Amino acid sequence: MPITNEIVLRPRFKKELNHDHATVLKVFEETKTTNKTFKIVRVDDHIFIRLPTHKQHFWSPQLHLEINEVDQNTSMLHGLFGPNPTVWTMFMFLHFLVAGLFIAFGIWTYTNWTLSNPYGIQLGMMLLMVVIWVVLYVAGRFGRAKGKAEMHELYDFMNTTLSNNGLV
Repeated sequence: MPITNEIVLRPRFKKELNHDHATVLKVFEETKTTNKTFKIVRVDDHIFIRLPTHKQHFWSPQLHLEINEVDQNTSMLHGLFGPNPTVWTMFMFLHFLVAGLFIAFGIWTYTNWTLSNPYGIQLGMMLLMVVIWVVLYVAGRFGRAKGKAEMHELYDFMNTTLSNNGLV
């Protein structure tokens, strides 16, 4: 599974399958009952594959598959690796909070500058927001690196499931 862009925190891929999407979804639905290594959840045309709860850690990834019907005999599988949705939501909230504070301190800095008031503290807070953003980004990259082996396990499981059922 090559990742073409090293900046991406949530790698994506897609595969064309020579079977209708109902067949592919049925295969994963059946695998859910026989497989004990991974937790599989199906919601409509979406399949979520995770490690069992006792093997998960804070940075554990999940594989989100969406199977779309192209025509009667072809379907497109879209895959997205990402952290637990709760972790992802927390990271996005923190990014938006830092961005909002950066803008607020920027406005405050500009206001003090135009009024010829001291603005060093506000400028320092803007720089602190940039540092916090970089720390959040590095933490996200660390999390992706820590979960990379598990990403490969999920990807291999998906490929094995598809190939064992003659879908690839």
